[in-house]
Amino acid sequence: MTKIENAIQDGYADDFAWCYGCGRLNEDGHHFRTGWDGEKTVTYYEPSEKHTAIPGFVYGGVIASLVDCHGTGSCALALYRKNGHEPGDEAEVPRFVTASLNVNYLKPTPQGIVLKAVGTVEEIHPKKWKVAVEVFAGEELCATGEVVGVVMPSTFITK
Repeated sequence: MTKIENAIQDGYADDFAWCYGCGRLNEDGHHFRTGWDGEKTVTYYEPSEKHTAIPGFVYGGVIASLVDCHGTGSCALALYRKNGHEPGDEAEVPRFVTASLNVNYLKPTPQGIVLKAVGTVEEIHPKKWKVAVEVFAGEELCATGEVVGVVMPSTFITK
């Protein structure tokens, strides 16, 4: 499986790195990692057998989680780049939350294949970004989605 070396999630502050989908500190999570591939964003993930919908196919909730976290990670990447930074820099990484999520399942997603989420990012407001996501199993387009992410509001900080 292809690995994203400098994922945006690596820069999330520890207080905000617990997401089940992309949190590096959540031992039980998926650990989605999002990075740049030219002007597009990419996340690779191979679901395990426990992510079964019916034998041979991936549970749709995992696909939705991949679209969701890839989308918010892509928003963070885009704003970080707009602010003059790239993953691996020492600057504070913006953290996004999901304002809306839409997933379209085009065909059953087979197990045993690395999934690739590809994002196209569009700024729609200084604190709000939209990402169109395509999820591939090998060369097969299995799902599409759209995520609108907003910069995490200060009300999410519990300290």
